[in-house]
Amino acid sequence: MNTVVTSREAILDVSRELVKRQGQEAVSIRTVAAACGVSVGSIYNYFESKADLVAATVESVWCDIFHFPEDKSIFESFIGCAEWIFDSMRSGSEKYPGFFASHSMGFSGDEKADGTQLMSRSWEHIRSRLSMVLMHDKNVRPGAFDDVFTQEKFVEIIFWLVIAALLQQNYDFAGIREMICRLIYTCE
Repeated sequence: MNTVVTSREAILDVSRELVKRQGQEAVSIRTVAAACGVSVGSIYNYFESKADLVAATVESVWCDIFHFPEDKSIFESFIGCAEWIFDSMRSGSEKYPGFFASHSMGFSGDEKADGTQLMSRSWEHIRSRLSMVLMHDKNVRPGAFDDVFTQEKFVEIIFWLVIAALLQQNYDFAGIREMICRLIYTCE
């Protein structure tokens, strides 16, 4: 048996493949070691526990799903960014079946707090990206926002629609696209 793994990233690559094929429940020190063709001890050189391995795998899957696109112009408009998020969720759901619904359940006991924190960090990244893009979108019509209907409140609404889509596994963007267009752009 090979006792040397080339990198932490190689282990996470194998772990992501396990999540794709068998779901997050398949990720354990033993199954990952076997899939990597290394000893269990080799995995422990990179991860202190199964919880650490699972947390790193979940984070790696989130990063794979929401990796930055080659076409950076997506982030020039709020509607383009929101559509990219929905497209990423759709393709992520296809690539990692059941991941969105089950990944927080892959943690047990005290580890649930770590899983929740990891998920919150991923969600905050989505929220902050939406805010940043909205702030720089040159096509937002003047007067779209005021003291009552602020950019922050609008981003929060869209963000919760993203979360609802994840929970319902409904990635249809058409209605949300129309709502965004009517609220902040001059649509024809």
